Amino acid sequence: MLVSKILSSVIQILLFALIPFLWWFLTARKKQSFNNWIGLKKFGGLRINITIASIATVVVFLLLGFFIQYILKDVETALSEFNGLGLRAVPSILVYGIFNTAFPEELLFRGFLLKRISSKIGFQWGNIIQAFLFGLIHCIMFWGLVNKIYTLIILVFTTSIAWTMGYINEHLAGGSLFPSWFIHAVSNVCAGIYAAFMSV
Repeated sequence: MLVSKILSSVIQILLFALIPFLWWFLTARKKQSFNNWIGLKKFGGLRINITIASIATVVVFLLLGFFIQYILKDVETALSEFNGLGLRAVPSILVYGIFNTAFPEELLFRGFLLKRISSKIGFQWGNIIQAFLFGLIHCIMFWGLVNKIYTLIILVFTTSIAWTMGYINEHLAGGSLFPSWFIHAVSNVCAGIYAAFMSV
């Protein structure tokens, strides 16, 4: 399972980075490096503010996330493969949570979409649009698998978290992706561990 997750992560990162990389190559390579353009850079701002905001977001993410996992307990999800595996699933969960989901999604949504849309129509609308798209994609995955109320809860939850991560990155961390990658990764790893141990 671990080797499969590593290979899957490499493919996922390459796929999610392809469009941003091509966009940068065609429009911005002479102006700045890809890492700086996408947000893979040291964060600016007060570290204490970034730390407090990130930890608070992780706590809210986890509390609401466990509720979402509860309402999806009878639905096959990406985390279902870890159900009941206990300690032996932890290495795979770490790779899954940090590199298979969090990193590529942050590259695409907070690194590429938020920054590009904001540069055209401003941060406020850029953040709303990237957050809604993030929420919509997560919502579509469960369309028809859970009732409409639960689907709406998933949409609101994932959109709100995406908006918050975009705000932290751009307003507190000087455009760095590292705070949202941390928030996203910790939350996904904890959700995977919950799945691995919940039926042990």
